[in-house]
Amino acid sequence: MLYGYAGHTLRIDLSTRTIEKQPLKQEWVDDFIGGRGFTAKILYDEIPAGADPLGPDNRFVIAMGPLSGLFLPAAGKTHFAAKSPATGGYGDSNMGGHFGVTMKYAGYDVTILTGRAKEPSYIFIDNDTVEIRPAGHLWGKGSTAVEEILKNDLGREFQILTIGEAGERMVNFACISHDFGRQAGRTGIGAVLGSKNIKAIAVRGTQDIPVFDPKGLLKKGKATYAACREKPGFKGWTPEGTAGITNWCNDVGALPTRNFATSHCDYADKINGKAILDELKITDKGCFSCPIPCGKYGLSKTALGNKYVEGPEYETLALVGSNCELSDIHAVAHVNWVCDELGLDTCSGGAVVSFALECYEKGLISKQEMGMDVTWGDLDSIVHILKKIAKREGIGDVLANGVKKAAEKIGGDSDKFAIHVKGLEWTGYESRNAPGLMLGYMTADVGAHHNRCWVLGSDVANAVGGSQDANVHDLISQGANFETIPKADHKNVVPLVLKSQHLRPAFDILGTCRLQYMEIGLETHYYEELYYCATGKKLDFNKDLLHLSEKIWHLNRMFNKREIPDFGRKYDYPPPRFYEEPIPSGPNKGHKVEFAVIEEMLDAYYAARGWDTNGIPTRETLEKFNLAVE
Repeated sequence: MLYGYAGHTLRIDLSTRTIEKQPLKQEWVDDFIGGRGFTAKILYDEIPAGADPLGPDNRFVIAMGPLSGLFLPAAGKTHFAAKSPATGGYGDSNMGGHFGVTMKYAGYDVTILTGRAKEPSYIFIDNDTVEIRPAGHLWGKGSTAVEEILKNDLGREFQILTIGEAGERMVNFACISHDFGRQAGRTGIGAVLGSKNIKAIAVRGTQDIPVFDPKGLLKKGKATYAACREKPGFKGWTPEGTAGITNWCNDVGALPTRNFATSHCDYADKINGKAILDELKITDKGCFSCPIPCGKYGLSKTALGNKYVEGPEYETLALVGSNCELSDIHAVAHVNWVCDELGLDTCSGGAVVSFALECYEKGLISKQEMGMDVTWGDLDSIVHILKKIAKREGIGDVLANGVKKAAEKIGGDSDKFAIHVKGLEWTGYESRNAPGLMLGYMTADVGAHHNRCWVLGSDVANAVGGSQDANVHDLISQGANFETIPKADHKNVVPLVLKSQHLRPAFDILGTCRLQYMEIGLETHYYEELYYCATGKKLDFNKDLLHLSEKIWHLNRMFNKREIPDFGRKYDYPPPRFYEEPIPSGPNKGHKVEFAVIEEMLDAYYAARGWDTNGIPTRETLEKFNLAVE
């Protein structure tokens, strides 16, 4: 018996309508544990080399970890993966809520979709009953609207995964929605589901998950909840959630503003966590078994209507708010709702809209192409662009491919301010004075994503003379004066980046949220003890789990090498704006990263990874991690 696992893989070939329930592979469990480990292994092994990301040969994979679905702190994470239409390489996304938990209760640790349905369809899963059902009546409807329809039709206990119009039209940054406000929002996962003609997945599960030591797990689970409540950050985190760092990011000059032209705005107080509490919030909202619910469910009121919405999270405040110069919290929340309904990732959505606004400002997109006169900070303009993207209408069809491909089409100097790495738009931290964070973005396997590495606290502490081990909440509580920040030192950032890049996948592998560790400081021994009670296997967090994280990093790098013909060092460069344009305003005024420094950091990073000077893992490195890949 596989303790901690449901024990099965569900394979659905949509072209042939073949449905198979298979035993979960022992090899996957032994060598990759779960979650992101499973997806990395499956994508490399099963996707034919050179497959079209939007073609039938791509795989759409759902995977949970051994702690997913157990009554432990924040054990409700679901991992999704496919070859990314945004980058052409490895793509994945992670989501909270209750969907993955219910998939395990239905009996499945992994679900793999291949092929393409002949007509718009949705997948119905009720324990052992699995069906491909017609969804013509749902096609064209919004993500949250479809979730409500299916819950009414099937029962409120069903957990629903949906795509919006953007997914149907295969927008490269389309996301997946669940639980009326949770998204798997990066790398174009929603577009892959749309390419397979799947509008939704509905699941109900009532089965048990076998665990090795039920009494021990109950005792350790209670102790872990108690430990969370006793942490100093416990009470400080929940009230504002991720939005609580908005002002700090602005104060240290890391808040992207006007398409990353600068890193500080004068209206952060209007779009921060307190503004959400004062203007929007109805209630807190958490994922399965979470002791620190960071979601905020509220009501947005604008001239475009009143909308109930979960959020905005920090990333939305940064990319839709300051980066598009939208300075009203109700307007930011409305755009959040529009993106949710259309099925657009708010990170890439905000970045693409800001790119489009700058192109329009510089005359690279005409009023006729845009369909109306658009301007920074205008709600109507932003919504107009997002709708054109989701429907792939006019210039929206160009923008729907993301800023990298859009810049190639639009021309001019638009590539200078297309803010991305590997084709994935940069998320909400400007980093011209944060070399560690910049290096983390540059070398991330999926493209520019803070989920892969976050060392901004160390960058800032390094610049102001604090401890490199300081986290963001330590720095906030210290109340340091950030009005003028010295230039951050790029030396010795590689070990910090590697540590962060190995830590973050660990929680995706186990199937838990990382915020208990990252934000309130839950010690790693709790995860070791919970894993043992669940599976009966010993696990050293630093030795075993971080080693697996590193192995996954090499495997995904090789996936990118295989799938992208000229992949290598040039795919790790940041956007030219960051090394050509000094920051014009704010506490980091005048700072930029010299290109020579970028090259120096990459050389040091590659050497530490065991990669060659072009950023490709050496044979010795692959053999060290028992990776038989070419």
